[in-house]
Amino acid sequence: MVRWPKRQRPEWMDRDTYLRLPDELEIREVRVRVPVRGFRTRVLVVATTLTDPSIRATDLGDLYRQRWHIEVDLRSVQVTLGMDVLRCKTPALVRKEVWAHLLAYNLIRTAMAQVAQASERRPRELSVAGTVQALAAFAEVLDTEAGYQAFVCVVLAYPVGDRPDRFEPRARKRRPKPYPPLTVPRDQARKRLGRSI
Repeated sequence: MVRWPKRQRPEWMDRDTYLRLPDELEIREVRVRVPVRGFRTRVLVVATTLTDPSIRATDLGDLYRQRWHIEVDLRSVQVTLGMDVLRCKTPALVRKEVWAHLLAYNLIRTAMAQVAQASERRPRELSVAGTVQALAAFAEVLDTEAGYQAFVCVVLAYPVGDRPDRFEPRARKRRPKPYPPLTVPRDQARKRLGRSI
């Protein structure tokens, strides 16, 4: 058990919020060994406000490891739903675009949870990409019983494997193209090309 004192107020925090914070926090620091071959980290320290001694260090380590699902879910939103490159230009429209992607993702996860419940599987065993493709394919007939059953069968046909200790090399497979980045509107770039020819 350690005590973390309150630091100086950061610029982004208003004074009233800062004054409401306690002067110090009682924190439990737990050293967790990572015995999985291929993982870069061998030992990590988990800091938590869960100070109950009946919660074992191994349980805290397992909870910390489960947070990896957050990373996988964010990648699903970015890659599967095409959010890795935002198309809007203004901050207000970018916010709307992000919220639209999150809404779509939540609807997809809801469909996956319904399929999992009907088949007695865990939602994590189902593929996000497979569900997106099935929703697109059966969109016009989902309101019928036969269409919904066909959708469920397709989603269940492509499960995600249980890969608890999977690890991948940290390297990019795709090579960047040898062209300079486009830093001006496309019309201006075309005009420049026309003058140089």
